[in-house]
Amino acid sequence: MTTYATVDRAREAFGRSAWGEAYTLWTEADRDQALASDDLSSWATATYLVGHDAEADNLWARAHGACLDRGDAAHAARCAFWLGLGLMLRGETARGGAWLGRAHRVLEDVPDQTAEHGYLLVPAALQALGGGDAAAAYELFSQAVELADRFADRDLLALARLGQGRTLVKGGETSRGLAFLDEAMVAITAGEVGATVAGIVFCAVIETCRDAFDVRRAQEWTEAMTRWCATQPDLVAYRGQCSIYRAEVLRLHGQWEEALDEALRACERLGTPPAHAAVGMAHYEVGELRRLRGEFEAAEEAYREANRAGHSPQPGLGSLDLARGRVDSAHAALLHALEGATQPLDRARLLGVVVEAELAAEDVAAGRASADELSRIAAESDATALRGAAGYAEGAVQFAEGEDRAAALNLRETVQLWRELDAPYEAARTHVLLALSCRRLGDAGTAELDLDAACSIFARLGASTDLSAALALVESGDRPGTSDVLSPRELEVLRLVAAGQTNREIAGELTLSEHTVRRHVQNIFAKLDVPSRAGATAYAFRHHLV
Repeated sequence: MTTYATVDRAREAFGRSAWGEAYTLWTEADRDQALASDDLSSWATATYLVGHDAEADNLWARAHGACLDRGDAAHAARCAFWLGLGLMLRGETARGGAWLGRAHRVLEDVPDQTAEHGYLLVPAALQALGGGDAAAAYELFSQAVELADRFADRDLLALARLGQGRTLVKGGETSRGLAFLDEAMVAITAGEVGATVAGIVFCAVIETCRDAFDVRRAQEWTEAMTRWCATQPDLVAYRGQCSIYRAEVLRLHGQWEEALDEALRACERLGTPPAHAAVGMAHYEVGELRRLRGEFEAAEEAYREANRAGHSPQPGLGSLDLARGRVDSAHAALLHALEGATQPLDRARLLGVVVEAELAAEDVAAGRASADELSRIAAESDATALRGAAGYAEGAVQFAEGEDRAAALNLRETVQLWRELDAPYEAARTHVLLALSCRRLGDAGTAELDLDAACSIFARLGASTDLSAALALVESGDRPGTSDVLSPRELEVLRLVAAGQTNREIAGELTLSEHTVRRHVQNIFAKLDVPSRAGATAYAFRHHLV
């Protein structure tokens, strides 16, 4: 077979997304003659898609040189762009920046605007966004959109729309930003863009939806990405990220065994040297699943691996420390992570666990402040998952404040939110807190039903630690101690009542209003079934509370 015939077959294979076949045929043809720059570019793309990153880098460099030799500066700049962007995405910022800089220099000799000028606006916009200048980033992405439209470049248009959407979401304009992302995704699913851009957009859109707590959108696009990968058996480049996203969706829906298999598969695919930047995310997901299953040592190691790969282990590691009773460690680490989170959605990801840590540290006032912030962020979003997280945090604080009726009403609504999302573990956790609120209200029957629902879910999921804790609550149902009857704040008030302090004195010591203290005292009388301060004092001494 002649070299020309082999090249034709390689082009045909590339056209039907048979990346492995195209890669092999171009490799064979290259042994006999020098390939044209267009073939080198396509060969570089196929090589990247089958997972040979370093080899793809060399091919992009060859294609760049071939374009320069024939005097095609615009296409030379495009080759340098793809080489630079690929390096940047893999974390090789020095080499990547150097190639992007070369692309800019090559275009200096091009007098008119080209699509390639638009491509180079994308990394500049990403740099502006990373530096916190969202307005400049959006303007640069918008200029890229104009050039994409002028030159009918669908790949560039998809990248620019992606950038606009992510910028808006980061800036708090979530609904508008997600609409731009959907527009980019329509082009992907319609097959209007190349595979490299399609993979980049898929991964970025799903990650943005997750960060925005838009679980349904993330799930829909994850399923679309899974189908897209399945149509290209040779594709390697994005299968690791696809496995991460599938694992997250499966975890949410309670399919933990399958989720763990996917997450471990992602660790293997992304961890093959040189490791992909997303491998830290894969290890974090393994940590989450190990933690939920009660495998604490394995979970800690997975979080450590995530941290080594540059992915924050929070809030998962904080949740693990809380489950182990390491309240001070969890509290300090979570607050440190929160200090570094400046965007509302980044803070929302941490705040739910921060509230749990603050309540575990008996700092109810701080828990209230954190829950209020989470509620404010949720109020500006229509994401059900974010409202569910805020509802749980609010219910936990209300319970700690002794507002049992308000907590019960709020938590009942929150259970329904988690059910809408088919998120059984989150629903079960909410059932437990709801049961405790009902128990303190004297509604033992409803409390029993909620605990039964929680235990059933935990058992089915394999959430051993949560199941043990819930079963302990079931067993204590007929023998509630004072800590089950009174909230932490009410216990504080009771001790001061027993010490002989007046409502005004108690208000001064606890920094509360006299009205709030009076309400707490009345609640104490009702819950302990005592008629007076003398009766409450006797109860406190009888139960060794003072």
